[in-house]
Amino acid sequence: MDREKILDALKKALEDKGKRKFTQSVELAINFRDIDFNKQENRLNLEIVLPRGKGREQKIAVFADGQLAMDAKKLGLNVIGSDELPKLAADKAKLGSMLDFEFLAQPNLMAVVAKHLGQVLGTRGKLPKPLLGAKLEEAVERAKKVVKIKSKGKYLPVAHCLVGTENMGLEELAENIEAVLDAVKAKAGEQRIKSVYLKLQAGIRLRTS
Repeated sequence: MDREKILDALKKALEDKGKRKFTQSVELAINFRDIDFNKQENRLNLEIVLPRGKGREQKIAVFADGQLAMDAKKLGLNVIGSDELPKLAADKAKLGSMLDFEFLAQPNLMAVVAKHLGQVLGTRGKLPKPLLGAKLEEAVERAKKVVKIKSKGKYLPVAHCLVGTENMGLEELAENIEAVLDAVKAKAGEQRIKSVYLKLQAGIRLRTS
């Protein structure tokens, strides 16, 4: 799939965006063929760094105590200490309002987070990434650009993910789309991709074969 075809599909999608009071996300939907996602080895569960970012501010929360908590606060991040976890777990409304965050965690707090929040965060693919090795600033910048793409099961051979927003440049969106497709092809094989769509309110087909 070449860049020109992607750019053409983007132009068509954005021409039909209409007038709204909010910024619409641009999503990529990939349909597969001849692949059984019930088999563990075939399942997609990828984290992909969008080279041009998401086109919107990604909120980050860090589970941390001590010095790491202080460092995270200096970066303006939402910090949740270990002593706050039981209260957060009990406050369903507050926890629900945080499900659009990306989460990072001090390694020694991973088990504590899993104990209190694992059932909620795990089912939504929101378990925190442990801060291992990388500097906090680098981990935060990566988290702001990461998208997840997962397969939905044998009878739903489709996967989708965010690739940006309508206010990004066409070349920026195209670069993000290529990064996602490259990662999916590396895992599933290009021959398994049946068709690809861009979605705002209506789907614009990129390719069918």
